[in-house]
Amino acid sequence: MSIVLDAMGSDERPAPELQAAVDAARLYKEEIILVGDEAVLKPRLALLNPDGLPISIVHAPEAVDMSDHIEDVRKKKDNTMRVGMDWVKAGKGSCFVTAGNTGMAMYYAVKTFRNIPGVIRPALTSLFPVKGGHCIVCDIGANAECKPEYLLQFAVMGSIYAEKILNIKNPRVGLLSNGEEAGKGNELVKGTYPLLLASGLNFVGNVEGKEVFNGEADVVVTDGFTGNIMLKSTEAVANLIMETLKVSLKGSFRTKIGALLAKPAFDGVKKLIDPSEIGAAPLLGVDGLVFIGHGRSDAKAMTNALRIAHQANEIHLIDALREAVQTRLADITRTVPA
Repeated sequence: MSIVLDAMGSDERPAPELQAAVDAARLYKEEIILVGDEAVLKPRLALLNPDGLPISIVHAPEAVDMSDHIEDVRKKKDNTMRVGMDWVKAGKGSCFVTAGNTGMAMYYAVKTFRNIPGVIRPALTSLFPVKGGHCIVCDIGANAECKPEYLLQFAVMGSIYAEKILNIKNPRVGLLSNGEEAGKGNELVKGTYPLLLASGLNFVGNVEGKEVFNGEADVVVTDGFTGNIMLKSTEAVANLIMETLKVSLKGSFRTKIGALLAKPAFDGVKKLIDPSEIGAAPLLGVDGLVFIGHGRSDAKAMTNALRIAHQANEIHLIDALREAVQTRLADITRTVPA
């Protein structure tokens, strides 16, 4: 089914979204539905899509800005997020992708689709580059304030995502903390530890940052405040390393020759740590497929966001989550300490 893309979400809107729609339509041979102001999108799309790839436009004259709050978007009744998610809710698309305001995307996702029955709070989930591949971290920004039972649910949903996306059976679940030992951490971590220990999940205990990036857990759970800081810090450090290497390797004729010889290796590292390779993060727990990307997403990032949305739809991710919540989560809820 068609992927619905918020054409007015990114900081550079709508240029990245338009180019990504063309690239994804050519790659997947399925319709991409752009949601935005038709007067703005139509002439630009005509220039980018002379081959007539399956891309259509749903008119939504208003956009959600990064600074908007609920009281602001309520005045924008025809904004791209509301219109686009309503389109998916009506069965006219398989999933919704945006690079817009995260808080407002979560607001409309819960308002439009509701949570999967049994889910208390949805979690924004992302792939992090680690030794040997990737791990899944949730939450990375949807819930700044959490309770232990929220993190327990994040662990269950994150495990399903790891099984489906990373093809890992019985994924290892770690609890992000400032120490490996049981009993370390703040009250949230201390309260979550016994729930995960009794959950039946493959819980490996507390993990510090070094264990996360050493690949010692497949799923890492934390609150959205900590997870968001971790995400942005990781991206900033990765960018610093690549920029420093770039400057250093241009320092002399010898280093330039070395850089040329090592280019394939550097390209591999860059691909691993480049956030645009991930594209977007799914909001796990809402009863519909919603993906949220960076506001600063370029066309490459948006194309990868559409790729991961396409993949999630292909593997029937939402059905797997519903089943997991109804079976695994229900069983865990009955067995964990009150």
